[in-house]
Amino acid sequence: MAIPGARPPDLPDLVRAQDRLTFIYLEKCHIHRESNAITATDERGVMHIPAASLGALLLGPGTTVSQQAMVLMAESGSTVVWVGEEGVRYYAHGRSLAHSSRLLEAQARLMTNQTSRLKVAREMYAMRFPGEDTSGLTIQQLRGREGARVRRAYRAHSARTGVPWEGRDYKVEDFAASDPVNQALSAANTSLYGVVHSVIVALGCSPGLGFVHTGHVRSFVYDIADLYKADISIPLAFDLAAEAPLDIGSSARRAVRDQFRGGGFLERCVRDIRHLLLPDDDASGSAEAEPAENIVSLWDGSQRIVSGGTSYGADY
Repeated sequence: MAIPGARPPDLPDLVRAQDRLTFIYLEKCHIHRESNAITATDERGVMHIPAASLGALLLGPGTTVSQQAMVLMAESGSTVVWVGEEGVRYYAHGRSLAHSSRLLEAQARLMTNQTSRLKVAREMYAMRFPGEDTSGLTIQQLRGREGARVRRAYRAHSARTGVPWEGRDYKVEDFAASDPVNQALSAANTSLYGVVHSVIVALGCSPGLGFVHTGHVRSFVYDIADLYKADISIPLAFDLAAEAPLDIGSSARRAVRDQFRGGGFLERCVRDIRHLLLPDDDASGSAEAEPAENIVSLWDGSQRIVSGGTSYGADY
C-alpha cells in the first residue's frame, strides 16, 4: 500500500552535518512544506528552504509552523529551535533524526564515570589552552584558569574597540536592560547555541549529558559552545557595539550567520565532538560513517550483539 504524501529522503541522500547550512532565523511568517522543501510565507512572498541541507531552523516571534513542515525537518535530520524576541531566549527544540547510537553510547559511558568525565573536561579546557598541560589540574583549577582567560579576552577586545566593559550582565526576561555589548553577546551566543545544538542532535548525542555543565537539558550544548565563544561571540559583540547598529540583536544574528557561511564551523564542531567522545578514532585515523539504513540490534550480554527483527524463541 502506497503511503500518501512526499516520499522521505533516503539516508544516503541526506547531507552530512558538517556540510549543511548552519542556521536560518525566521520571524513573523507562516512555515509549511512543499515537497521536500520548507516554505516561509509573509507579505513579501514565499521563500523555499532545502530541508535536507539545513542544520537548524530558529523560529522567532510571530511564526506558525505546520505539522508537515515538522515532519519534513525530522525526516531530513534537521532540528527546529523556538526562540524569543531578538532570538535571545530558548524555549524548546524539535526532534532530529540520528541512525546510530555509537556516539551517544560513548558520551553516556564517559559522562557516568568520574575518571573519564574529568579526562574529557580536561581535554575541553586543553582545546582552549593550546600548548598548555592540563592533565594534572583539578576541575576547580581548570575553571579558574578559564575564567581568567575569558576576562582577559573581554578586556583585550574592549581596548581594541574602545567599547567600555563593565562585566557580563544580562536579564533573560529583559533583553533591552543590558548595555549594547551584553545585548550583542546574548544574541550571538543564542545563535551559537542553536547551531551547536543542531550538530549534537544530528550526530545522535544527548544535549543534556554535559561534562563541565550539568543539571540542564542543554548542558552538553553549553560545553561545546564554550569552545568557540572567545573566537566568535566575544570579538563579534565588541565590534557590533562599536558600530552601534539600530537593532543590535538582529545584527548579531546576521554577523554570526555570515561568519558560519561556507560550512567550516560545522565541520570543526563535528570534528571536535568526535575527538572528545571517540578519541581512539583520532589515533587510528578512522571515522565510522552514518549507516546507510536503519539497523536495530539486540544486546546479547557483555560486548556481544545479535540482529534485531528476528524471533529467537525456537533457539532457547
